[in-house]
Amino acid sequence: MNRFHTPFDFRSYRIVVAGGSRGIGRSMALAFAQSGAAVSICARGELALEDTRVAMAAFGGVTHAQSCDLARLDEIDGYIANAATALGGVDVLINNGTGFGFADDEESWMSGIHVDLLAAVRASRAALPFLTASKRASILHTTSIAALRPRGSGAPYAAVKAALTHYAGSQALALAKDGIRVNAIAPGSIEFADGLWEQRSKDAPDVYRATLAKIPFGRFGKPEEVAHAALFLASPYAGWITGHTLVVDGGQMLNG
Repeated sequence: MNRFHTPFDFRSYRIVVAGGSRGIGRSMALAFAQSGAAVSICARGELALEDTRVAMAAFGGVTHAQSCDLARLDEIDGYIANAATALGGVDVLINNGTGFGFADDEESWMSGIHVDLLAAVRASRAALPFLTASKRASILHTTSIAALRPRGSGAPYAAVKAALTHYAGSQALALAKDGIRVNAIAPGSIEFADGLWEQRSKDAPDVYRATLAKIPFGRFGKPEEVAHAALFLASPYAGWITGHTLVVDGGQMLNG
């Protein structure tokens, strides 16, 4: 279990993490649970979901986990409704799903459009009635530094993350009248067990080393470092921040 000192108090908050069983999503869920929140997560893999739910429950708060295919509207609607029932409402929605669509083919484009972009749109719509009833509502989207400039590879992933980043700003403008803040987090290269960069260290070591060389601090990021940013953006300390994309990349973008 990842334990860290947290200055944030999320007791009585209800947090929903769509895509919360592995990597960044898991770290976000655990961070909010450790900070006192009631937390719901969804993903497709039931074993990873239950493992994360048990880890969250160890902090003593209310937890909920449900298998959900984020590419399907009906499953998203059902999940959000069940999460709101289990938690007693929704204060923070985190859209963290990704289809990892890197290849320039139909499957990758459609996976990115449905899981990275439309899932965030659909989950936001489903959660809106609960968020408007909250006095501290916010939405967080996980985008990527890949969205911030053109790329020679991974165009589908970068394009849908760029669309999500733009959507976050438009959504922030539209929902301000309801008192709902909307922000995005753009992680750089984050390494964790069984994740993309651990895999590339084995099957594409040249890419791994070239990417590492671009990070001024000389290491890949950790999921919990992205989770710390999520804690801040969902907290009252960020109460006057909306429509912002926070880059969490250890300076990686500074080197192009």
